Amino acid sequence: MAGRVGAKRDANHLTAPAADSKKPKANGSITSFFGVPKTKSNDLKSPTALSSSSNFNKQKWVASLTPEQKELLQLEIDTLDESWLAQLKEEVVKPEFLALKRFLQQEKQSGAKVFPPEDEIYSWSRHTPLHKVKVVIIGQDPYHNHNQAHGLAFSVRPPTPAPPSLVNIFTEIRNDYPSFQRPANKGGLLVPWAERGVLMLNTCLTVRAHQAASHSNKGWELFTQKAIELVARVRTRGVVFLAWGTPAGKRVTGINRAKHYVLQSVHPSPLSASRGFYGNQHFKKCNEWLAERYGDDEIIDWALTSKSKTSAPLATIQSPALTDTSKKSAAKESDAGFPEEEIDQATEPAKSTDTADEFEDDLDALEALVATETAR
Repeated sequence: MAGRVGAKRDANHLTAPAADSKKPKANGSITSFFGVPKTKSNDLKSPTALSSSSNFNKQKWVASLTPEQKELLQLEIDTLDESWLAQLKEEVVKPEFLALKRFLQQEKQSGAKVFPPEDEIYSWSRHTPLHKVKVVIIGQDPYHNHNQAHGLAFSVRPPTPAPPSLVNIFTEIRNDYPSFQRPANKGGLLVPWAERGVLMLNTCLTVRAHQAASHSNKGWELFTQKAIELVARVRTRGVVFLAWGTPAGKRVTGINRAKHYVLQSVHPSPLSASRGFYGNQHFKKCNEWLAERYGDDEIIDWALTSKSKTSAPLATIQSPALTDTSKKSAAKESDAGFPEEEIDQATEPAKSTDTADEFEDDLDALEALVATETAR
């Protein structure tokens, strides 16, 4: 299998785009800024997705909403990609979702700072339209400090350095693909993955600033679960689900594993990665399955720089127990919960001696932390 996957794509697509970085004009709608998603029928590998999206009359649907619904759902109308809205339109008018929107409205009116920025809450849908999804990575809570969350699970905007879990993800990619290089300036922007068909979906889509899990159990979990189930239903040729950690694992329990490929392991956080994330070979296994199901041209290039590609023939897996006589000391966690100094080129797992707020919603990490504290 490993020899089948060929380097067939031009490296120009590896440069991280600047999409979604601009802000809408003050008096313009978000829809006019982003524009209507362009979809070609030959891009739709799912007849179900094609039929539902092409028959969806957004203007007519908006006209059918009550004044309150229209007010509460303006963000979804303006920024949720139409390929998703066509399929989730019944979900967003349910009492539970409208209650969530009222809660978010109250948060805004109270002056509370909420992340990610409002126009980026649904950026995952625009970067990865439904008919383009090949891989789903399930996250948990958005990062809750400034210039971190931007709507894609695990991803952060520059100049914010990659957080510890993402550093460990980079490490495992390099275990599968030794040519992998981390983004410049120790960054963690994952937009290129999203635009290649990797849906990076957090279970909860918003959070109050500096308060982890503050928007949990308000209604997002019901909505994002429907999004996961939607992918499983309409992507009839199958997709790969990557579920890391106990909470993510619960989200894929109902997935048809005869049709889809579900890969599970512990979370990549420093407190749990050594207990099964390192060496799980998920990135290699993902591409092997995609190559067999869709063909070599449909694998995911995990590269995030223009200097390297991960679509070359799959390499022999390196031992996750990386050795280096010049190992650097573990990075200190900054006040933002991110390391001030990261390890170069993802050649070494991220370590932590503090209970960084990144781990507060990671059950695997918390279990490991409790065990450590008990041993003391």
